[in-house]
Amino acid sequence: MKYRFRAGKSFRRALARLAPEEKRLAATAFKIFKQNPFDPRLRPHKIYKLSAIYGKTIHAVEIADDLRAAHYVEGTIREQS
Repeated sequence: MKYRFRAGKSFRRALARLAPEEKRLAATAFKIFKQNPFDPRLRPHKIYKLSAIYGKTIHAVEIADDLRAAHYVEGTIREQS
């Protein structure tokens, strides 16, 4: 499945404020994320409260121990065979 990504202004600002080591971790995680946002190395999980607020399933991935990125998928997700 092919994904399209669009980072918001607040995400780009937050990314610019990261320490150099965190930026390196974020770059590595984003390479994995672009291939598969649900890759187990990113420890993807659902955020139930945000999902209820926004009316769509919100997911988060771990970039570092205390650094996460939230995202959602527009459209449908099909199981790969």
